[in-house]
Amino acid sequence: MGLIPLCSFTQEFYGQRYTDSLEHIINAPGKPEAKAMACFYLFDKWLDADSVKAGKYLKLGEKLSSNDPFVHTVAGYYKAREISNRLPDAAIQLFYTTEKKLEADTSNESLAYRSKCWREYAKLFHLNKDDPETYLNTLLNNAIPLAQRAGDSLYLGKLYTDVGIAFKNLQNFPKAIEYLKQAITLLEKTGNSFPCLASAYHTLSESYSLSLEPKPAEQLLQKMYNLLQPYPDDPAWLDYYAGRSMQLTVAEQFDSSLAAANKGILLAGKLKRVYPGQRLLLQKFYALYNKNEFKKATDVGLQLTRSKPFVDIFANRILIYNALALTYAQLKDSGNAYLWLRKYSALSDSLAKSNLEAKVSALEVKFRNAENQKKITALNAANIKATLDARNSRLWNAMLGLSTAFLFITLVLGYLFYRNTKRTLAQKEAIKIAQAMVTAQEEERSRIARDLHDGLGSMLSGVKINLAAVADEQPATAVKTALMKATDQLGSSIQELRQISRNMMPEMLLKLGLETSLKDLCLLLQTPDLSIQCHCANIQPAIPPQKQVTVYRIVQELLTNAIKHAGARHVLLQCVQQATTLLITIEDDGKGFTHPLPENTGGIGWKNIQTRVAYLNGSIDVMNLPGGSGTSINIQLDVSS
Repeated sequence: MGLIPLCSFTQEFYGQRYTDSLEHIINAPGKPEAKAMACFYLFDKWLDADSVKAGKYLKLGEKLSSNDPFVHTVAGYYKAREISNRLPDAAIQLFYTTEKKLEADTSNESLAYRSKCWREYAKLFHLNKDDPETYLNTLLNNAIPLAQRAGDSLYLGKLYTDVGIAFKNLQNFPKAIEYLKQAITLLEKTGNSFPCLASAYHTLSESYSLSLEPKPAEQLLQKMYNLLQPYPDDPAWLDYYAGRSMQLTVAEQFDSSLAAANKGILLAGKLKRVYPGQRLLLQKFYALYNKNEFKKATDVGLQLTRSKPFVDIFANRILIYNALALTYAQLKDSGNAYLWLRKYSALSDSLAKSNLEAKVSALEVKFRNAENQKKITALNAANIKATLDARNSRLWNAMLGLSTAFLFITLVLGYLFYRNTKRTLAQKEAIKIAQAMVTAQEEERSRIARDLHDGLGSMLSGVKINLAAVADEQPATAVKTALMKATDQLGSSIQELRQISRNMMPEMLLKLGLETSLKDLCLLLQTPDLSIQCHCANIQPAIPPQKQVTVYRIVQELLTNAIKHAGARHVLLQCVQQATTLLITIEDDGKGFTHPLPENTGGIGWKNIQTRVAYLNGSIDVMNLPGGSGTSINIQLDVSS
C-alpha cells in the first residue's frame, strides 16, 4: 500500500439528545432553579447548531438561577462554554474558577459539574496551547476521578473516549484501544448513551485501522451502523463514513472506500458540517492514491489545501503537503512535486530548528550539571572549614579570656558575633544560589523536553511515514527488507524519544501534585511482564514544589534501576509522609546488590539518587531480602517548607 490513511487532527464530539419535555419544564409552573437547569440543557443542545438560540436559553437560565447558589455557580460552566470559541483564555479561567467554587459542595451533582469543568478546561488548553500531555494528565487525574466519585457511568465513558482519542492522535494505539474498550464496556451498560457510544465505536475502529487491523475495525463499524439505523440524519454518520472509508482502504477495497467517503461528503453538505466533510475528503484522497488514480487524488489534495479550518491545523498541513509531493512524483510532474516538497520542508525546517536548539541546550544542561556539582562540593568544603575555624577560634578566645580584662573579652565576643552573623548570611545566600540553580535546571529540562517532543518527534514521525511509503513501492527485494527494517528502527527511536521527553519534563507534578504523579509514573512503567504497585499515604500538597520535583526524580531513578538493572518482575513502592519527613520504600524481586555495599557503588543513576537524598538532608538504607529474592531500599527525606 502506498499511503496509510491517517486520520486528520481534531475530532468532533456530540452532546446527548434532549427532548421537548425541557421546553415544558420552562413554560409550566415550577421552581426557578429547575427551569434554569432546563434552559442550560437546551443551551447545550443548540450550541453547535444555532448559537443565537443557544444564547437566548443561556441568558434566561442565568436570570432564573440568581436565587439558588448551586445553580448560579453552575451557570458559570455554561457561560464559559458559550465564550470558548471567541474568548478561549477567558473561558479557561472561568472553567477553573467555577470548579474551585464547587469544591465545598460534595454532592454527586457538584462532583459531576467539577468533572465537566476540568474536561472543557483540558480541551481548550489543548486546542490553544497544543499540549496533549497536559490534556491527558488533566483528564486522567482531575476529570475522571471526579466522575468516578459522582457515580456517573455515562460521563465516565465519555471521558474514557476522550482519553482514547488523545492517545490515538498521539499514535499510541495500544493505549487508545485500552481506554476505548473501557469506555464501550461502561456505555453499553448504560441507557441513553447513543452519541457517546457511537463516538467510542468509531474511534476504536480507527485505532484498529491505523494499527493495520481491518477485521476488528469492521466489526466495530458494524455495531456503530446498527446503533445509528434509527437516526438517518444524525451527525454521527459522518464519523461512521470516515471510519468505514479508512477501514476499507487498509483492507485494500478502494472502490468501496471511495463510495463510503462520497456518501459521507454528501451528508456533511446536507448537515452543513464543514470540518467533518473535510476529514472525509482526506479519506477520499487516500483511497484514490492507493488506487493509483493520482490525478484525481491531486485534485482532492489541492481542494484540501484551500479548505478551512482543515488547513489551519499545522499537523494537517504537514500530512497534505507531503501527500501532494508524493502524488505529483507518481505523476512524473517533478515541478509540482518539488513545489510541494519545498512547502513540506519549510514546515519540517522549523521542527529541525527546534531540534538543533534542543541539542545545544542538552549540552548546556550537562555543563550546568557539572558546574552545579562543583559548587555544591565547594560549598560543603567551605562549610566544614568554617566550622573547624569557628571551633578553634572559640578555644583560643577562651584561653585569652582567662588572662585578659573584661573589656577585651567584650570586644572578642562582639567580634565573634559579627563573624557568625556574616557567615550565616553568606550561607543563606549560598543556599539561595543553589536553589536557584536547581530551579533553573528543571526549567531547562522542561524546555528541552517540549522541543524534543514537538520538534524532533513530529519530524521523525513524518520521516517514518515517508520511509514506509517508499518501502511499500519497492518490489520484494533486499532493498525493501532493509527499508522495512529501517522503518521499524525509526519507530523504536520515536518511542524512545517520547520516553526521554516525558522523563525530562514531569509537568503534571507541579500541576496535580506528588501523589498523583507517582501513581501515574508507576502506571506508565508497567508492562505485561512487570507489575508495579504504588501505595501513598498522607502526602501533603504543601511540600515545596522544588522538593516535590526532587522526590519525583529519586523515585523515577529507583524504578528505572529496578526495571533495567535488577531485572525485576514485581515492584512495590510505598510513600508515607509523617509531619515534615517523607519515607520511601521500594522492594523488588530482582537480582539485588552485592553486600557489603561499597561507598561509591553504582553508576550515574545511583549517584544521582545519593546526591538528591543528600540535598534533602536524607538517608538511604539498602538491604537484600532473605534468600536473595530481591532488594529493599528505604529512604528518609526532609520535606519541610
